[in-house]
Amino acid sequence: MESLLTTQGRRASQRRVLAATSISYVVVILDTSIVNVALQSIGTTFGGGMAALQWVVNAYTLAFASLLLTGGMLGDRWGARKSYLGGLAVFTVASALCGFAPDMTVLIAARVLQGVGAALLVPCSLTLLNGAYPDAGERARAIGVWAGCGGAALAAGPLAGGVLIDVWGWRGIFAVNVPIGLLGIWLTLRVARDERRETARHLDLAGQIAAIVALGASIAVLIEGGALGWGSPAVVAGIGVSVAAWASFICIEARREQPMLPLAFFRHGVFTGAAFAAMTTALTSFGLVFVLALYFQRARGYSPLWTGLAFLPLTVVVTGGNVAVGRLVKAYGARWPLTAGLALQAAGFAALALPDTTAPYWLVALPLPLVGLGGGFVTPAATAALMGTVDARRAGIAAGVLNSARQAGAALGVAVFGTLLAVEPRFIDGMRESLWVSCALSVVAIAVWWGGCHAAQAASGAVGRGELTSNVKS
Repeated sequence: MESLLTTQGRRASQRRVLAATSISYVVVILDTSIVNVALQSIGTTFGGGMAALQWVVNAYTLAFASLLLTGGMLGDRWGARKSYLGGLAVFTVASALCGFAPDMTVLIAARVLQGVGAALLVPCSLTLLNGAYPDAGERARAIGVWAGCGGAALAAGPLAGGVLIDVWGWRGIFAVNVPIGLLGIWLTLRVARDERRETARHLDLAGQIAAIVALGASIAVLIEGGALGWGSPAVVAGIGVSVAAWASFICIEARREQPMLPLAFFRHGVFTGAAFAAMTTALTSFGLVFVLALYFQRARGYSPLWTGLAFLPLTVVVTGGNVAVGRLVKAYGARWPLTAGLALQAAGFAALALPDTTAPYWLVALPLPLVGLGGGFVTPAATAALMGTVDARRAGIAAGVLNSARQAGAALGVAVFGTLLAVEPRFIDGMRESLWVSCALSVVAIAVWWGGCHAAQAASGAVGRGELTSNVKS
């Protein structure tokens, strides 16, 4: 009887953790997908060209990506629950500020603050999940549910955004985050306190500054290069700053006793392959959403509501892929599900590059489920594989690395694809270039993932040992 009560108590605790942490992914993904549908309306309200719209998206993802590694480290240092609560509170307040922004500058600044909150809450949500589910198979299924909630938010985002814009205007898309954030705070307060780790890591301030400058300069160059010209003094100076900052960051991290980005993680082939696959999928997926949102409204003349409806073939299958792949990873390991996801995306991108603005909508809609299902496979499979390569004491920083890779990819996707749209005389030509780039990157990600799996097996001397057995099978 005592054993039964203990098991029931543990499962109840796991359900509370899963419910609380899933809220974080909902608000983060919902915010991203909704904003893309609102870009045309925001541009009409405040003015500004393609570069301004790119900054509305990337101010958030840039702050998110730059601070994620420190967010994971602070979660390990202060406790995942406390850091998660702080991040969710900051995100909720920043969402309210976005809704009341009087101009583009204030809106972009509030988006930066949203990214700061997200950088704290997302890695800590994975740390809480990692601690609540010690069994690798159960953890993979829980991560699938967690990712599925994000997929549901992605699916609901464009349509919900269209409805909110139609009823309340674009400001309503930020107001919707406030009640969701408050619900997440209430749920998290019901989760048991986690103990502060004895091996608390020191804040790597020099590495953090170098990371912010490096990523910020890179994104700024990509966004402003198309607007100012690649030979302009500002852009050339930005390239120099970016190269110097990246070199400094790598040197700092290699010499630090407790770096914010432990380069030793990347000696594990599975970790490297999973991180690269996650980053590539974020780059292509978020870049595609940015491009399609503008395509449906500018090239096809759709309203925000019809734009949201046009996204449904892409978004409704994401949740199913998130949930299904958790079971597949538990049964077969991550290798084949992750490969299948990347291959589906590559095929979808190639098919999307064929229609033009005169083609019927169904020709555009037909390949979208391939992209959505593929993306739904990749995120939980890559997460389960990567988290299975580290021990619980370093789960926070590993989660930070994974999510930093994803958000950096998302920021790069919007920057690169937006620039391709800006420099081409015809919108459809820039869109096609973006899609072919996405297809090529997905194929490269498959090669890197398989190479990483083979390298890990060669290093271990056997196919799947320890955690690797559950998460990466042949």
